[in-house]
Amino acid sequence: MNNKQKERKFALPKGPGPRSWKKSKRSFESKSDGAPVLRVIPLGGLNEIGKNMTVLEYGDDILIIDCGIAFPDDEMLGIDLVIPDFSYLDDNSSKIRGIVITHAHEDHIGAVPYFLKSFDVPIYATRLTVGFIQNRLKEHSLQGDLHVIAPGDVFKLGCFTIEAIHTTHSVADALCFSIDTPCGVVFHTGDFKIDYTPADGEPIDFGRLAQIGDKGVLLLMADSTNAGRKGYTASETTVGVTLGNIFRGNMHRIIIATFSSNVHRVQKIMETAIENGRKIAISGRSMENMVRIATELGYLNIDPAHFVELHQTKNMKDSQFVIITTGSQGEPMSALARMANNEHRAVQIRKGDVVVLSSTPVPGNEVTVSNIVNALLKKGADVIYNDIADTHVSGHACEEELKLIHTLLRPKYFMPVHGEYRHLRSHALLAESMGMRPDHVFYMENGNILEISRGRARRLDERVPNDLVLVDGLGVGDVGSIVLNERKYLSEAGLIIVAAAFDSCSGELLAGPDLITKGFVYVRESGDLIAEATMHTEQILMHAMAEGIKDRQALKGVLRDSLRTFINDRTKRNPVILPIFLDI
Repeated sequence: MNNKQKERKFALPKGPGPRSWKKSKRSFESKSDGAPVLRVIPLGGLNEIGKNMTVLEYGDDILIIDCGIAFPDDEMLGIDLVIPDFSYLDDNSSKIRGIVITHAHEDHIGAVPYFLKSFDVPIYATRLTVGFIQNRLKEHSLQGDLHVIAPGDVFKLGCFTIEAIHTTHSVADALCFSIDTPCGVVFHTGDFKIDYTPADGEPIDFGRLAQIGDKGVLLLMADSTNAGRKGYTASETTVGVTLGNIFRGNMHRIIIATFSSNVHRVQKIMETAIENGRKIAISGRSMENMVRIATELGYLNIDPAHFVELHQTKNMKDSQFVIITTGSQGEPMSALARMANNEHRAVQIRKGDVVVLSSTPVPGNEVTVSNIVNALLKKGADVIYNDIADTHVSGHACEEELKLIHTLLRPKYFMPVHGEYRHLRSHALLAESMGMRPDHVFYMENGNILEISRGRARRLDERVPNDLVLVDGLGVGDVGSIVLNERKYLSEAGLIIVAAAFDSCSGELLAGPDLITKGFVYVRESGDLIAEATMHTEQILMHAMAEGIKDRQALKGVLRDSLRTFINDRTKRNPVILPIFLDI
């Protein structure tokens, strides 16, 4: 242990809190004749972007790495977030010794509030990451057992001895972890890139990584996001040069959108603005929260005198301020999107504005970002983004950086993590190209179990539960594929409601049928069609009742089938048909 390392002991977690996501009890018995068995179980982050969560299990001890969210895809209509399936942890809650967090991005911390609603376990993270987690917990009216750790700290959770190691990423205070288990060392890189000139002046400690590699690494889990990209990821200093060129001599209003979590980027934007005689205005709730938290914790070092309120900029010359805003990913409700759509309360885009997107679209956001760029251009703004200037650099390692990590650590086994299948495959092939045996490289899926015993690793046939857990408003896990399919069908075909009232004694039709449409046709322009469909519906009801069909459910079924055929014949559309019958 070097002189920077400090062994820290924390109290074991309290007992488990209230449980949710109940399923049948799951446990996996050792098939290794009593030999020590380590299980590595990814609950998220594989074959997808986001939702990062990995479980290490040995005997009666479980350690969790990260607890993040994913954002819904285009098919998940109305869904706010996707979180990992905690079912396996719910079944083994008494074993959980704690969660260690690599960094403060939402795909690594965003699910913490949902986790803590069901589990009472300690969380270990750096000071800035803890600050971000506390802010998230406050939004859910929760408190957590949060412990601040620093690079060089060594601490025990159950049978696991964890060493926190500084790494470089697109957010400050990022960590990788060397985890000593009874079976050997597991190394998790977290999200990282190798930046020799990082914004905080603290590069990765390659010497420490080499020492860990010399000791022997049983399993490496490493970031795969940029595994298919040749060369090296550019340094953050590249963006600083571009920002200087944008500000220098520019007399127009400058609006810059970037990730709110990228503290170093925001610091550089602010410093560049001050150097060019501009005040700083902030727009967007997450950006405001980040600036507050990072300033309180000392990660942003800007004199408060340089800030102005957004409404004050109306009385200032365009060359006297910069607006730093959210919305670099085209989020519909973000500040930049509201500016582009003339919906922002304080900022309206006008001709000559310089709008800088200091980011690149994450997978799946390309169309929304493109729409924002087009909307801004139509309003006369000069939009600068990464395709035409170096306004952003990735926070993830490219091939040559990954090769260096593999060379330093020299793991016996390798499990690529953090990425879609194409990213994981590229990383696996890279490891094999460096001499790693193919049978020592494990392609895993969320819910798979990698078992290591007597120095040998294998993927089990068993899986832990790994369903999609969707967050819709206050509902967690109560929306599944059936509801999503219904929403998709409604969004594509529209809805026809058939309302009718019947005499509860005689069964006679008293009122209606009336047809109400939503998302099907313009009623004013399709009056003849609606009238014809209403007449057809009445005829169907009268005929069915004359045939002796009295049961309301049977009557609805006949009506749905006949009206669906009628509508399809006339329009080649298949709207949802919803009969509503009232007995009076």
